[in-house]
Amino acid sequence: MSFLDDSVNALSLLGAVVILILSVAIAGKYIKQIRDDKATGELAKDRWDGIGEYKNELPIGWALSFIGTMIWGLWYWFVGYPLNAYSQIGEWNEEVKAHQSRFESKWAGADKDTLSQMGESIFLVQCAPCHGVTADGINGKAQNLNSWGHEDGIVDVILNGSKGLNYPLGEMPAGMLDKDSAKAVAAYVMAEISDKKETKNPDLVESGKALFSVCAGCHGMDGKGMGQMAPDLSAYGTERFVAEVLEKGKKGHIGAMPSFNGLLSDVQKRAVGTYILSLGN
Repeated sequence: MSFLDDSVNALSLLGAVVILILSVAIAGKYIKQIRDDKATGELAKDRWDGIGEYKNELPIGWALSFIGTMIWGLWYWFVGYPLNAYSQIGEWNEEVKAHQSRFESKWAGADKDTLSQMGESIFLVQCAPCHGVTADGINGKAQNLNSWGHEDGIVDVILNGSKGLNYPLGEMPAGMLDKDSAKAVAAYVMAEISDKKETKNPDLVESGKALFSVCAGCHGMDGKGMGQMAPDLSAYGTERFVAEVLEKGKKGHIGAMPSFNGLLSDVQKRAVGTYILSLGN
């Protein structure tokens, strides 16, 4: 392969030649001025120990060099290397993208047990350092995921509030309802709003429906969050709800849980959700 076949080498050589030519030309110009020119022109009014300076115009060569450098920089980044030429990082990204595409195709129809096993592996690597290997939140340092996605999780949020998801309507305060009312609302959400459509307290659904008006101010009467202004409760108890939190990230007591967009594929997010939702069973 010729040295100049590589665009990076060609660009580097061209840049070096241009810099050399400009350096010689400009140096020659100023050497000639030092030898031949006489100091003339209008002096500025400021003096420093009796020394003044002339009101010199911006040198045309300097201005053209500055503009040329800006044009070169824009061309370099948007037309030349690296955005439009080979790089090892680009090759790596393409290989990862192809691998993820094959992975998604292979596991798109995975059954629940397979997703749960996959999710457990991901959880132990990505989630357990904060939530603990048993997902109990390490004595309150992070969210206890054993009840998360189940009715008990709704009761806990109503009693203790929810923070860190950065929805436009803000954080949910604690103490919105008492414990018995919270259980009724949880039953209504799980039976009527959540896509799961099941509750362990069917006798509380009607009373929970009446109490849900306290929640509807942010979540809407249908519980869907009024266009992502607040969490969509129709997804609660499903893998979709876990995936939404993984995508948004969350601020907790021991730091910020990052967004896993780009780190986990859609199948992997479903797998984590499947595993987490299995913990309360």
